[in-house]
Amino acid sequence: MNRPELILTPIEMKQADAATIAAGTPGIDLMTRAGRAVADKAAEMTARGGRIVVAAGPGNNGGDGFVAARLLEQQGYRVSLGLVGQRERLTGDSALAAEGWRGEIVAAENLPFQQADLIIDALFGTGLTRGLEGAARIAVERMNMSGRPILSVDLPSGIDGDTGEPLGVAVKAAATITFAARKPCHLLMPGRTFCGPVTVADIGITPETLAATGARIWANSPPLWLHALPRPGTASHKYDRGHTLVASGGATRTGAARLAARAALRIGSGLVTVASPPEALGVNAAHLTAVMLRGCDGPEGLYAILKDMRFNSLVMGPALGVNANTRAMVAVAVNARRSLVLDADALTSFEGIAEELRQVLRHAPTVLTPHGGEFGRLFSGHPDILDPPSKIERARRAALYTGAVVVLKGPDTVIAAPDGRAAVNENGTPYLATAGSGDTLCGIIGGLMAQGVDAFEAASAGAWIHAEAGASFGPGLIAEDLADLLPNVLRGLLT
Repeated sequence: MNRPELILTPIEMKQADAATIAAGTPGIDLMTRAGRAVADKAAEMTARGGRIVVAAGPGNNGGDGFVAARLLEQQGYRVSLGLVGQRERLTGDSALAAEGWRGEIVAAENLPFQQADLIIDALFGTGLTRGLEGAARIAVERMNMSGRPILSVDLPSGIDGDTGEPLGVAVKAAATITFAARKPCHLLMPGRTFCGPVTVADIGITPETLAATGARIWANSPPLWLHALPRPGTASHKYDRGHTLVASGGATRTGAARLAARAALRIGSGLVTVASPPEALGVNAAHLTAVMLRGCDGPEGLYAILKDMRFNSLVMGPALGVNANTRAMVAVAVNARRSLVLDADALTSFEGIAEELRQVLRHAPTVLTPHGGEFGRLFSGHPDILDPPSKIERARRAALYTGAVVVLKGPDTVIAAPDGRAAVNENGTPYLATAGSGDTLCGIIGGLMAQGVDAFEAASAGAWIHAEAGASFGPGLIAEDLADLLPNVLRGLLT
């Protein structure tokens, strides 16, 4: 199986660079390899003999641009190079790289961008911490207005490498080439939309060196969790595959629970039961077949059901109601020490009182699945959780605070564990923006946990499988479709 893809923050990448240099690889060699990778990618994007305009910055990113410009000119491309700042002020490896360029150097803001077949953006990389000003800003604005394709080196200039947020004006690239590993900005929104397709070039920094930085962010894809995905054996029976209990809302609020229940069944939970308020039993019975039904009159009813230890996974929240009764039911579920997925109303019921939720969650392995609005409501009054600009950091802090795995949903869903692990989902589709989609996701996660999958792996696998199912359907998708799309996704993973 392929190795899970490790994502490095700018600080971690700097550590990996330094470790590689300390182990005997000169920095100029790393820069030369990076520049060669840029040149190779540019050559893929431009016909031989085409016009390539290189905008170089005053740091290592600019040094990569100098190397690429020299190599492309040697290959017969017509190359124009511009620099932000003065050549005489370049230092270190960037100065060495610039010595290899024998052509003219103009001010970057004066480059003939509109005459280019390709623009190489080698202005600023992951070290940028503030908005672009002066000549750099003018150069970026002229690049974007040119309408010509842009290849960004490492990341689009003007994008924060940690958060993916533009620091004011930023390059809108047609493609990006980065080195050794992707950075958070390549996966997080809106940075992902500025990057275009991202190529990772090997410049001689080993996977062991990357791992030694202590990086704990991964791209969410099958190599991260496929080993944990349940595979029924020849002698398996339904009682081996867990029993998921899904709490239903009242008579007019039953659909969300049924969506979650069907998803739990399709993902492989051996049995699934909907716990229904007495007034909703008839409504639920009319729509359930393979999913079973139990009457459940509030917290006391749930307590009675959970005396049966065969219920090993609970899904609570979808359309359950925002009230004290829901909070009491969550407390009962947690005290029963079963795997638990909390979504929607089970989160909003704790609006402004996250500490109360935190206290009860210490007793059970739990996954929280908020979208941005629910996240903000739950942690209102906790600026230490809400204020970090990085979505990864917000999810990590919430996970550490609650002791639960947090799935912070969106087009760049982040899954974070209390121990600092995080995964970023990138296979999402806008067609999942439909009512009931999140209910299905929590059912998938609950069904995986019923089968014994660890909370972080269940949440990561669930987010990826859910997105893959939605993308396989495309336009016209509604939540009712999702559960029936799961078998094809599982077949592709398990065969």
